[in-house]
Amino acid sequence: MAGAVPPNQGYTTTSRWLHWLTALVVISTIPVGAVMTTDGLSRELQNALYIYHKNIGILILLLVAARLVVRATTTAAPLPASLPRWQRSAAAVSHVMLYILLIVMAVSGYVRVVAGGFPIETLNAIGMPFLVPRSDALAETAQWVHSTARFVLIAFILLHVGAALQHGLIRKDGVFSRMWPLKRPQ
Repeated sequence: MAGAVPPNQGYTTTSRWLHWLTALVVISTIPVGAVMTTDGLSRELQNALYIYHKNIGILILLLVAARLVVRATTTAAPLPASLPRWQRSAAAVSHVMLYILLIVMAVSGYVRVVAGGFPIETLNAIGMPFLVPRSDALAETAQWVHSTARFVLIAFILLHVGAALQHGLIRKDGVFSRMWPLKRPQ
C-alpha cells in the first residue's frame, strides 16, 4: 500500500516482546481485579486472586520501567507518511496516557496495599523495605485512585487495540506490523 511503513522500519525485537508481555500481563489483571472483590468466593480463591493481582502489579511496574528505558534509548518506528496528522497526535497522546495510567495503577495499588498493612509477597521475599507508612486514610485514597483510574486505563486499552486492529486488518498500512513480535526487523 502506498505510504505504508517500509518493512525494515519496525520496532526492535526487545521493544516488541516487552510490549506484548506487558499487554498479556496487564490484560490478565483486569478480570482478576474484577473477580477478586466478588462476594461469595471462597477465602482461599479470593486470597489467591489478591496475591496474584498484587504481585503482578509489581511486575507491571518493572515492565513499564524497562519499556521506558528501551523507548528512551532506541528510535521509535516511524508511522506511515499517509497517516493524517490527527492520527499521529492521537497515537502519541494515547501512548503517553497508557504509560502514565499503567504507572498510576501500579503505584496506587502498591500504596493501597502497603498503607493498608497488607503484604506484597514478592517484595517481602527479597526483603524490600516498604516506602509508604501504614495509614488507613492513605490506603483509602490510593484505593479510590486505583478504582477510578482502571476505567480510564481500560478505555485507553480498548482505543489502542481498536486502532491496532483497524491498521492491521482494514488499512493494512504497516502500523500493526511495526509491533508484531513474529516479524523480525531487517
